[in-house]
Parts: sequence; structure tokens; C-alpha cells
Amino acid sequence: MDRVSPPQGSKPPLDLLIAAPRGFCAGVDRAIRIVELTIKKLGPPVYVRHEIVHNKHVVDALKAKGAVFVEELDEVPDGRPVVFSAHGVPKAVPHKAATRGLDFVDATCPLVSKVHREAERQVAADRHILFIGHRGHPEVIGTLGQVPEGKMTLVETLADAEAIAPPDPDRLAFLTQTTLSVDDTSDIVAALRRRFPTIEGPRGEDICYATSNRQAAVKEIAPLCDAMLVIGAANSSNSVRLAEVAERAGARAKLIPCVEALDLNWLAGVRTLGITAGASAPEALVRALVDHLKTLYDVCEREVAGRLETMTFKLPRGLEAA
Repeated sequence: MDRVSPPQGSKPPLDLLIAAPRGFCAGVDRAIRIVELTIKKLGPPVYVRHEIVHNKHVVDALKAKGAVFVEELDEVPDGRPVVFSAHGVPKAVPHKAATRGLDFVDATCPLVSKVHREAERQVAADRHILFIGHRGHPEVIGTLGQVPEGKMTLVETLADAEAIAPPDPDRLAFLTQTTLSVDDTSDIVAALRRRFPTIEGPRGEDICYATSNRQAAVKEIAPLCDAMLVIGAANSSNSVRLAEVAERAGARAKLIPCVEALDLNWLAGVRTLGITAGASAPEALVRALVDHLKTLYDVCEREVAGRLETMTFKLPRGLEAA
């Protein structure tokens, strides 16, 4: 992408509104720490099934410490430990690992695990589950794999919610992926409740606190911005949703993985720029972007604080003292 030299003479002004909260959530922090501690305790290489979180910079940093990322258990040699990613895995995966005698550590986000337990509870109550999520996302694959085949149906869109014809409309429950658009999901849930008045919902909100908080922060600053940059990976569901939320709130928005991908032509005419980062993007990427912009513009930087996050999650037993 275009990387230009600073303008000659005085730099043009640029107001930066930086959303808070942004970046790492408690589940991502925990998952990264699990990989690091497993390497420290058992020595490299430690295998990780799927990207631990959807961010190349995080993955590359863990590779440098001794992590090896694979997509399937068949790629893990006998006798080496394996970590399951924060997105969760189908029940068949840990069963297969145990059958092979592999030591494994589950880094599934506890909020995703909560959805898994709720799915089991609803199936035990003889309800068919309508699962709101994006086909092919690892979290969706993992959740669908918690219950017997045929007990859960994926609902991706409002159109799906309006068209679905379950065999027993009076024995239904719904659950959701944790990283969805809050507004889109609300519309889908409303349609399901209207069509199926007896449908059971989760005991608590499935969309995680970090996803909701980051979307709320974007909604606050987007109307004040000419454009917004979201730092995150293209395969990161919560990052993609942030860009969508920004555009709906009135700002031209773009998702970039890092400052090196910034197209300066896209910033032409922008006087107020919003910046945020997905829940799997490290703060170092935000600072690198801001520092680069300061070489090109006379930057006035302001953080717009939203909800304070204090959530933490316990590490798996055996890693606390690693």
C-alpha cells in the first residue's frame, strides 16, 4: 500500500479519537498465557490446534517461543502436548486426543464454554437449538460439535430466521455465537421470538461483554469521525463487526491488520479519524499506527473512554504455578 513521506512544510492537522475499550479481552489474554505457560512447563514444541486467536502478530510471537500451529490433531506427533484454541472445539477433538494419549490443554474462552454447556442443557431438555452464527467460523464449528448431529440448526441471517421451519415449533431454544453484531443479533432474536413464542433463550447474554463493549465504544465515536480504522484480522469475527458498526453509525470504515497495510490515499480529506482494535489485536499495533500518523500529520490524540473492563478468567489447573 502507499507509504508517503511527510508533507513538506507544516503537517496537516488530524484529530484522532481512540475508542476505549479496545484490543485484547480477558479470553484472549488467558488463551495466549495458556500457550506461553504450557511451553514454559513442558518445553517446546507445543502444538496448537488452529490459531490460538485470530491475529497473525500474536501467532508469530508464539511461534517464536516454540508454538507450532496445526489445523488437525493428525498433525500433532505422539508424545507432544496440544492446546485447543480460544474459539472452542467439537467434543470429538478432546476425545480423539485422549484416545491417542496426548496431553492437551483447553484454552476455550470461558464465555464460549458457557454456550457449550447451555447447548447440552437444552438438548437434555429435548429442545432443538437454533444457533445464531456465521457458518464456518471455528466457534460455530465447535459449538455445533457439542451436541448430536441434527439437534442444532444454524441461523445466519434475518432471512433465515423468517424462513426456518423446525419440526416442532414448541420445543425450541436459541443460542448465539459470542462475537456477533449486537444489533443484527437482536433483530434475529426478535424474529424468532415473534415466530416461536415459546422458544427458550439463554439464561444470560451470549454475545460476550468484550464484543458488546467494543461495539458500543465505536457507536459513540463514529458519528464524530470522517472515517474509522479498525485494527484486526480479516478472519476475526469481532473485528469485522466493528467495521460494520462504524459504517452504520455514520463513518467510512476500513479493517486493516497493521499499519503496514494502511493506504494513505484512503485518508484523503479526513480531518477526524477514529481508531479501534478487535479483541484479538495487541495494543502495540494501535500504537504503531498512531506513531506513524504522527510522522505525517499534526496529530491531536484523544481517548474516548467507555465501559471499564475488569473481567479476568482463571487459568486451567496445573498451569497457575507454571
